[in-house]
Amino acid sequence: MKFWSIAVLVSIALGLASGAKAADRTWVEMAPGGSVVRLITDAAACPSLVVDGRTAGMDERVSPATLPARINNAKVDAPLSFPGRVCERALSRQTRRAAYQGHLLPLPRARIDRIVVMGDTGCRLKAADDAWQGCNDPAKWPFAAIAARAAAMRPDLVLHVGDYLYRENACPAGKGACADAVWGYGEASWRADFLDPAAPLLAAAPWVMVRGNHEECARAGEGWWRMFDPHAPAPRQDCVDPAHDQLGDRGAPYAIDLGGGTRIAVADLAGIAKTEKHDEALRDSYRNDFAQIATLLRGSRFGIVTAHYPLNPVSWRKDATDEVTIGSKPIKALGALGKLNTAVMIAGHVHEFQVARFSDRPTQVIAGFSGTAEDPPKSPGTLAQAKGKPGAGPLVSLTTVQDVFGFCVMERRGKGWILTAYHADGTVIGRFRL
Repeated sequence: MKFWSIAVLVSIALGLASGAKAADRTWVEMAPGGSVVRLITDAAACPSLVVDGRTAGMDERVSPATLPARINNAKVDAPLSFPGRVCERALSRQTRRAAYQGHLLPLPRARIDRIVVMGDTGCRLKAADDAWQGCNDPAKWPFAAIAARAAAMRPDLVLHVGDYLYRENACPAGKGACADAVWGYGEASWRADFLDPAAPLLAAAPWVMVRGNHEECARAGEGWWRMFDPHAPAPRQDCVDPAHDQLGDRGAPYAIDLGGGTRIAVADLAGIAKTEKHDEALRDSYRNDFAQIATLLRGSRFGIVTAHYPLNPVSWRKDATDEVTIGSKPIKALGALGKLNTAVMIAGHVHEFQVARFSDRPTQVIAGFSGTAEDPPKSPGTLAQAKGKPGAGPLVSLTTVQDVFGFCVMERRGKGWILTAYHADGTVIGRFRL
């Protein structure tokens, strides 16, 4: 495989991103019941596609808007501008070709054999943590290069495990690597942090878009709902009115059939951390989601669950670096995992790469290492001690790679799948049978 430099890949990404009108971005997204073409345009009305040789109109999902100010987690009290018109058209499983302005759109195959997996991709600008990532430096924020490199691998599907938008505050004076970076939760930040750098990968394959906690209503939820939420619009779920955030922070689970007996259930767990503080009704709603996931995966030979929060991560206690803790605290608090008929759980949220195998539960994959500033690495001694634990309990094997950027590719092999993790430069981190 040919590897290009980060600078060349970024040039390719920016070139593809500027190929159409500045305001036009289009992609194919997996959704409940099938797939949908989404388009953001500055046109006065939704344009048409050409689907299987015939002109096909698009429906308007939302019109351009300036949304009222919200005091969000970034403590920014300012209206949000969304000048783009968002259009969509659902596609049937029988669709063979679809094009927009002469460009073919990537349609889902009946059998998906190669999946790019990535997550936590945005450039982190957060005053509360004094975190100022170098959005202007491809080495410090390599998402554009990662997206272009992944596109060159010709995937059948892209799975993004959430957290697309991290530009919460303005870059302060003296921070040259992020100077003048676009920031905030409006459309301009969505373009800068995701749509523009992801352009070549959006053109390469249909996407499964998992919602992260950065896309919950109190943060970038308004933009998420307008442009990327795979569900049909529903009353009081647009994240505009804080009084309805509990509704807006949840979308129903749905499943995607990958062919060959493999099925993936997609869960929206953006607000699940709040279950420890809210009433029993909210906890019951998430328990119901897990029951739906079990139903969605029933009968599959190889079941996959994907959500932003890892269901069973392996972490290290802050007060005892040699003690391994298994499981996400909010999810364990629900007591709702049960038997999900799943072989693998794929998530992000933790800014690292991890594959953890267990004797009593599905394999956990964490792919939260595709652009956002990485979590501080554990000491080598901590990792060595953790690797010495397998065999003494449910943890059978563990690979954790920290303080690096990269992405993964899942490829079908017989009745299972092989996961290959790559560094941002395309070199292999490791291969794992799932």
